[in-house]
Amino acid sequence: MKQFTPDYTNILKAASNIEAPRLPVYEHLICEEVMEYVLNRKFMDLKNGDDKDLEEYFRNYCEFFKTMGYDTVSFECCIGSAMPGSGSLGGHKPPEINTYEDFQKYPWDEVEDIYFNKFGKYFEALRKVMPKGMMGIGGVGNGIFECVQEITGYMNLCYISADDPELYRDLFAKVSETNLGIWKRFMKEYSDMFCVLRFGDDLGYKSNTMLSTEDVRTHIVPGYKAIIDVVHSYNKPFLLHSCGNIFNIMEDLIGAGINAKHSNEDQIALFPEWVERYGDRIGNFGGIDTDALCRLDKPAIREYISDVITKCKGHGGFAFSTGNSIPTYVPFDNYVYMIETVRDIRGDYK
Repeated sequence: MKQFTPDYTNILKAASNIEAPRLPVYEHLICEEVMEYVLNRKFMDLKNGDDKDLEEYFRNYCEFFKTMGYDTVSFECCIGSAMPGSGSLGGHKPPEINTYEDFQKYPWDEVEDIYFNKFGKYFEALRKVMPKGMMGIGGVGNGIFECVQEITGYMNLCYISADDPELYRDLFAKVSETNLGIWKRFMKEYSDMFCVLRFGDDLGYKSNTMLSTEDVRTHIVPGYKAIIDVVHSYNKPFLLHSCGNIFNIMEDLIGAGINAKHSNEDQIALFPEWVERYGDRIGNFGGIDTDALCRLDKPAIREYISDVITKCKGHGGFAFSTGNSIPTYVPFDNYVYMIETVRDIRGDYK
């Protein structure tokens, strides 16, 4: 096996819808248990230590990505966990905001400082240990829809949309404003260490978007555009991660300026269909459905990956990854085999 030399420009090209000389591998999120398994050492607890421990944590974190043949280090810190009273999105916490009075009392002006006070040390430590030839891909996690749900919950948000349209409108407007402020400060302080910026905002489910097409267009897309414009002002491409069937709003998202899109599920559309539909305008990140990676044996995984790469080659910017992420329930050996298969196809072992 020849020595691997990371080159972040491969991902930069893919996100800019240019076919990279070497097919880049990418992953939105990878559980740290997989990283420890690959490196055969424990390092997760270092994240809770002092500055020296934190730097050592990120040395291991970056070493994992380099060892596995990535050109970039995926890393983000999510706004949701910096929002007071959050937790209704994934933690089943009672909503922080139910009424307009709750909305008016909410400490919106504090969120930006909470975010940077909580997460600034992580970005600083990562900057210090970033390997030569690599850059970050990520940045400020959570999009506008997810941040609204963090303090309302999804079901309660649907009730608000019917019972209090003014509150519904103003929630999206205020979250958009708050997130934009965070992104402006983030780009000023940390854009030098990231080659591609992204956030994840799961707008859909199997058959449609979670809000109406008109609501997404009216309340969410303008906020995206404002953030993407800031990213573009630093001459950086923007990658949107969004799960679900979002074909009905893809033209709006492309119009807002996204440079690339990640996430695919076979029950919605095979990844090559995303490439066929949009590969002439945006880069496409994805490949194998995470469910398939869990269920298939190794010969079937290789056949699946080879088919995707063959069909997507020559159709614009493309980075191979799972269609979602690598959580703890993915068989670790299957993940490693996926990476080895892509690296074998792209010639790393010749």
